[in-house]
Amino acid sequence: MDIKINFPRLLSLVVFLPSLFFYLGCQEDIEDPVHIEKKVKSTIYQSMKEWYYWNERLPASVNPELYDDYEGLLDQLRYEPLDRWSYITTQEAFARAFTGQNIGHGFGWSLDENENLFLTFVYEDSPAGQDGWQRGWEILKINGQPISNYKTEQGYNFELGPSESGISNSFTFLLPDGSTTTRNNTKAPYQSNSVLYQDIIDLSGNKVGYWAYNSFKATAGISPTKSLEVDNSLQYFESQSIDELIIDLRYNGGGSVAVAEQILNYLVPSHGDGKIMYTNQLNVDKAKFNESKTFDKKGNLELERIIFITSRGSASSSELVINCLTPYLDVILIGENTYGKPVGAFPLSTYYRTLAENDLELVPITFATANANGNAEYYEGFPVDFSIGDDFSKNWGEQGEPRLEAALNYILQGSFPAEERRKVVTPSWNMIDDFEGLKKEFPVY
Repeated sequence: MDIKINFPRLLSLVVFLPSLFFYLGCQEDIEDPVHIEKKVKSTIYQSMKEWYYWNERLPASVNPELYDDYEGLLDQLRYEPLDRWSYITTQEAFARAFTGQNIGHGFGWSLDENENLFLTFVYEDSPAGQDGWQRGWEILKINGQPISNYKTEQGYNFELGPSESGISNSFTFLLPDGSTTTRNNTKAPYQSNSVLYQDIIDLSGNKVGYWAYNSFKATAGISPTKSLEVDNSLQYFESQSIDELIIDLRYNGGGSVAVAEQILNYLVPSHGDGKIMYTNQLNVDKAKFNESKTFDKKGNLELERIIFITSRGSASSSELVINCLTPYLDVILIGENTYGKPVGAFPLSTYYRTLAENDLELVPITFATANANGNAEYYEGFPVDFSIGDDFSKNWGEQGEPRLEAALNYILQGSFPAEERRKVVTPSWNMIDDFEGLKKEFPVY
């Protein structure tokens, strides 16, 4: 039988501690594969009816056995056009992703307005990072083929192969100094870092903290709900007595809600201590489990405003942080409108023995979050206060990078550059759109 567990005790834990829960019930005889598949499909349907945020929008009649696989069934149950995120994965893959344990090359990239392809970030311990790759390198060829050869009617398909150890690809780069280099790189396991860059910028006597934060991940092997990188970075900014803070979330697709809460407790001013951070809103059948999370102020940062650098790749927990801080201090957004994900999910294998025993992690959208002002509807994303394009040829913190420069100018001048000085480009392709399911939250190649 499938056992239900008191929901409020799980909300902040279930996403990060699936291995800590156990499953009760009568011991069942070994079943044949066909029967097991039918049972799993039935459980997926039943769990969606119980927990899915849009359960009232589910098809009136569904025969789970008619679908070839579990993903096909979930696709049929998904409420479109709002649900772009519900997915199925394995328990191991889920746990590894939320602690930054990956297999791959370990980089991101993007196209500029002329469809030139640049590295946008590189994880330090990844195969690419260990080979010295840097943001700002232009990719001229992949496996000997020019970038234009990978263009399709739907966008680009770079055909880098599965995320498995031993898969190799060749990349030819144009480096910032004008030289070219060809590197062969082999996918391998690595631990990704969330903090891509941090610095203190002296701006006419003001200390400005600049923090490029790439994903909300707990520290593997240390804590399932806490990031030591977050503690180290924000305590460093505290020790430097910063006057302003710029948080760069332009490629941050989301991640752990618990780590987002950790960050929020550092950033909220003292007058927000003990007040509402956010309120969860579940479906109508589970409304009794709606609850509010309150701030528990940490450290000594007392900022009157925070400037966020965002893009369409800023989603989920990135937007949660922005939304939760808005009632308590001035929030300025620079760059591009955010993605638009005001909803969240927790895995359902904790509640359903059938899923757990078959190593399936069903992660449908299960709740929305509202800030202290009740704002829970931002499916179109948060609009920026100043729209300005990315310059992928500039490394982190480099002088002249337009989004960081706009943020610094705003601090210095109290205004943004004139309209005609903006560098605004609508990307023809976004990296986040190249990924589905679990990988959409942590997009990386």
